Amino acid sequence: MNKYHRILDKILKKGKVQENKKGNNTYLMNQRIDLKPIDLLELFEGHTIAKKKLKDELGLFMNGERLTERYREIGVSWWDYCGPILVNSYPTYFEQLPPLIAKINKELRNSKNYVLFLGSNNTESNQQPCLSLIQFQIENGKLVLSAYQRSSDANLGLPSDIYHLYLISKQINLPLKSIHLFLGNVHVYENNSENTVKLLNGEAVKFNLNVN
Repeated sequence: MNKYHRILDKILKKGKVQENKKGNNTYLMNQRIDLKPIDLLELFEGHTIAKKKLKDELGLFMNGERLTERYREIGVSWWDYCGPILVNSYPTYFEQLPPLIAKINKELRNSKNYVLFLGSNNTESNQQPCLSLIQFQIENGKLVLSAYQRSSDANLGLPSDIYHLYLISKQINLPLKSIHLFLGNVHVYENNSENTVKLLNGEAVKFNLNVN
């Protein structure tokens, strides 16, 4: 059982039930996942991830693309519920990544913490980023990437976010040492619970997107 599957198993066995506007879910608060390159390899090889779509999506984010039509053109339809424009969502903040990455690659300072913040209080948004912070640190010539997520859909959002973080780390001119995720609230929606069990039993499944 890889580390991603372990967090799914822990949610199902130890989680509490809550209800929100997207439906009932089983959740845990304040969880942490530490992933080394071998852990990422196990996850990406053992779990179905839409790698090309996520890579293209990240590219649009970093270009500041706000029109959901552009995302549909690359096969990404999960932003359709936001309407025609992503308002103060991922592109607003990820478009700051290219200059930040260029700065990191130019300086490569061990003593400096490079941080990208996502989201803003009291700002209108049709999809507040679930990923709230990405921190880049350099230790003994290797990259340590840390991220905080305020909310994480464990079935669809979490593996996608992990893959995005991996793709971002590849743009830093240093070998990756580890990725660390701090999850304020990580959850499995009720309509995905049965398929989560099947996934952990080695079956191929498809999860439902929960949006409102």
